[in-house]
Amino acid sequence: MSLNRREWLRSGLLAGIGVAAAPAAYCEPWLDKPESAAALPPTAPKALKARLSANENPYGPSPKALKAISEAAREGFLYPFQYGTELQKMIAEAEGVAPEQILLSAGSGALLHATALEFAHRNPGGSVLSADPTYEQLVRAAVMHGMAWDKVPLTSGTYDHNLEEMEKRINNKTSLVYLCNPNNPTGVTMNPDTLRAFVDRVSAQKPVFVDEAYIHYTGDPKKYTVIENIKQGQNVMVAKTFSKIYGMAGLRMGYMVGQPDMLKTISKWGGGPGSLSMTTLRAALACFKDEEFIQYSLGKGLEAREFLYTTLKQNGYTYLPSGTNFVLFPIRMNGDDFTGKMMENGVSVRQWKFDGQYWCRVSLGTMDQMKAFADALKVVS
Repeated sequence: MSLNRREWLRSGLLAGIGVAAAPAAYCEPWLDKPESAAALPPTAPKALKARLSANENPYGPSPKALKAISEAAREGFLYPFQYGTELQKMIAEAEGVAPEQILLSAGSGALLHATALEFAHRNPGGSVLSADPTYEQLVRAAVMHGMAWDKVPLTSGTYDHNLEEMEKRINNKTSLVYLCNPNNPTGVTMNPDTLRAFVDRVSAQKPVFVDEAYIHYTGDPKKYTVIENIKQGQNVMVAKTFSKIYGMAGLRMGYMVGQPDMLKTISKWGGGPGSLSMTTLRAALACFKDEEFIQYSLGKGLEAREFLYTTLKQNGYTYLPSGTNFVLFPIRMNGDDFTGKMMENGVSVRQWKFDGQYWCRVSLGTMDQMKAFADALKVVS
């Protein structure tokens, strides 16, 4: 190398700070670069035009987070104890709960898995009650560790959680009730008053876990969250993540809100600030209250969502109204055939089959990526 190690580190750090300090354009030009081949499915073309299969946010991390990462890298030799405590207090203040009611983790997925382990251990032979389809990380982990999965089909036509039927299904075997709101893969958001009333009644019988990974994309997180149920002392857990609106999916940052004793028990199986790196904690501290970036990120997502709605209508497709950074719509061919043909045209998407119908889920990307989806859809349709 023509640079010695000290010069190389210094130049890399300054470059990182330069990117982090970029103005309101939020560093969009790099987004058009081809995805890393290692990050793509084996069938991906050499030049993927749009990766719209993982519900990632292409506009993050924010400039403040990038700057914090650059600065934190120099302290990578230190354990970040104080930053975990600081972030825990910051989140607790924002959520209106005590610090001991916040459990940090490397992504909310680790908390879902730890919760599954706790209830599998606590109630051998018990079951997890959830909608179907829904996000499956918690329920799959529960099944893997010996629990049964009690699936309640979504409501006909609207594909919402059938809370009335779910409440009827609760029995002596039910160990945990899992809800994803807004739901993945449908994108449907539950009525907040109906949901809170359900949680109020059911949590008096069984613990309730609500996964709010996409809550920011509803446009009004405080309206739709069930954090208020926790404040009232109910047996409720809420998981949130930095992977969506904050654009930190690869940095792995999430947290759970709940009653202190429950969080302490779940933490035996996973989670805790010790699982987080110096760079991740510092990035989270920098961006958690970055309202400018949150609104920018949300605005870009809503712009892409409206473009996608219009594109689907123009091509004769219906869709489910979404409160997330993705949209689900019914397709007119086999799901594997559809996703394969889209991939041939440089666009990766996901497919599901339920209610006797194949469905495609499209994540929201940059406008260039959404236009690539629109072009591919015309060819595939």
